Amino acid sequence: MTYIANTERATSKTETTAPAGTLDRLRRLHAAVRFALPQRHAIIVISVLVLSAAAINAFEPLVLKWVFDQLTDMQQASAILAGILLLLAFALAREAMDGLASWLTWRTRIGLQYALLEATIGKLHRMPLRVQRSEGIGAIMTKLDRSIQGFTSAVTLILFSIMPSVVFLTIAILVMLHLEWRLAVLVLVFAPLPAVIAAHAGPEQMRRERTLLDRWAQIYSRFNEVLSGIVIVRSFAMEDAEKARFLRDVAAANKVVIRGVATDAGYASASNLAVALARLGGLMSGAYFVLQGEITVGTVIAFLGYIGGLFGPVQGLSGVYSNLRKAQVSLDEIFGILNVQEHLGDSPDAIEITEVIGEVSFENVYFQYEQPQRPLLDGVTLHAAPGETIAIVGPSGSGKTTLMALLMRFYDPLEGRIIIDGRDLRSIKQSSLRRNIGVVLQDPLLFNDTIKSNIAYGRPEATNQEIEAAAKAANAHEFIMRLPDGYDTKVGERGALLSVGERQRITIARALLKNPPILILDEATSALDAESEEAVQTAIEQLVMERTTFVIAHRLSTVVNADRIIVLKEGRIIESGRHAELMRRNGYYASLVRRQHRGLIENDVDPSAVPTSPS
Repeated sequence: MTYIANTERATSKTETTAPAGTLDRLRRLHAAVRFALPQRHAIIVISVLVLSAAAINAFEPLVLKWVFDQLTDMQQASAILAGILLLLAFALAREAMDGLASWLTWRTRIGLQYALLEATIGKLHRMPLRVQRSEGIGAIMTKLDRSIQGFTSAVTLILFSIMPSVVFLTIAILVMLHLEWRLAVLVLVFAPLPAVIAAHAGPEQMRRERTLLDRWAQIYSRFNEVLSGIVIVRSFAMEDAEKARFLRDVAAANKVVIRGVATDAGYASASNLAVALARLGGLMSGAYFVLQGEITVGTVIAFLGYIGGLFGPVQGLSGVYSNLRKAQVSLDEIFGILNVQEHLGDSPDAIEITEVIGEVSFENVYFQYEQPQRPLLDGVTLHAAPGETIAIVGPSGSGKTTLMALLMRFYDPLEGRIIIDGRDLRSIKQSSLRRNIGVVLQDPLLFNDTIKSNIAYGRPEATNQEIEAAAKAANAHEFIMRLPDGYDTKVGERGALLSVGERQRITIARALLKNPPILILDEATSALDAESEEAVQTAIEQLVMERTTFVIAHRLSTVVNADRIIVLKEGRIIESGRHAELMRRNGYYASLVRRQHRGLIENDVDPSAVPTSPS
């Protein structure tokens, strides 16, 4: 959409996705909590299940102690059997609770992902196109997908691993201190080591996570561009080069992953070594106390059980730091999208408009870019009566496309105002405004769907008869019926299975079906050959009937029949009138006509011979 692309430099600033400060992180975390609120009931049930399972795990070593203490007296066979049955009951209950908690956890995770997608995808539709085009669609979608996956993984791990770990550790430490405080102290000396190791590893892991996120985004952004421009790639025989580039970039990213895995493996080994030392220390000390008759064998068994169970939660809690850091990276990216400032917002008292007559006025409109050499629009005043066709011509950079962008309210004028049917655009809801404006562009974009769906894009509820009527009016019905599946034919990505002229006629049918009272034609025939242009021009003549129409054109042969031609230069209207009148003045417009080698035929310059149809 050229009139959007050309105004993407204008005065809207977006937030960066740079790492946030502490206060911003807290705000973002608070805002992120609301995404989990719809899952609060499942979260409560999961919390109860995992806490119950943690309590069972904490008391299981006590049952083992009791069983082993009974082995010294063979008369206690029934007690031993009771202990074994209790352990079996613990195992069954734990597995049942773990299974249910796992299912609910996945359901909660999917719900959280959906909530994040709902918010971010909606924002992507409304964010400035400059952001999308500077980053690349592939990069944005890769970052978004990986960030949401990373954030939900971290959240579920934190919510459903921290709480049971804390419960287990609390019970285990109290029980160990009660059984034998000296052994408990010995074991607890080793407990902080995994946390220290994890804290040391955290910064490096965060840097690696951010680096990988950026690299994968760049890789798939380029890959998306290559696939979108595959015709150019093949035309220059660059398939092998692009393949080599992609694989080289993937290999470089994989090296980062492999180095990270090696680093993480080293930290994991150090952490496991601390666990092994704690277990050996506990076993040696326990054996000594048993030989001294100060504790029973069952007590040593219980301690060994607690050591094995203790360091799992400790290592899990140690990993919380790194997971929090990774979640922070993901949260930064997610809120980098959510916090992007939209172009414009509706005022609180904005209204819906329904029956639009199509009277449009630009009143002393002034507009400039953020760092301009000059104002792009400098005091433009223009009135279009209902049903009038106005052509807007002028050199590149004169403000033609920007004028239409302001009419669509992608930006607001810095001075002056734009009025439709007596209402300032700023008093109208943007969605309502744009429903009443149709656009036909130089690049006819179709979606990879059926022809019927593409024509009905602006009116999904349209009947088959209405769709066919629009296609007939757009001079498209005949070629559609020659296709294998008629209106159910898939057009391919961006309509690639159809010719440019066919695609353009479908976009005209789409605009006809929408039936807007105001129409913008942006170079709608400039990319067509002569035969296609004639068919499309015939369709356009149907489209503009009884509509207020603005025609942006460089090919001046397409504007000779306009009710009025507006000539823009350096943001000002320098000439206005019908074609014959402007040619008679022999001003700037006439010089433009003469400079176009493929413009009007010589007779068109004769004011007494104004043509009745475009050449």
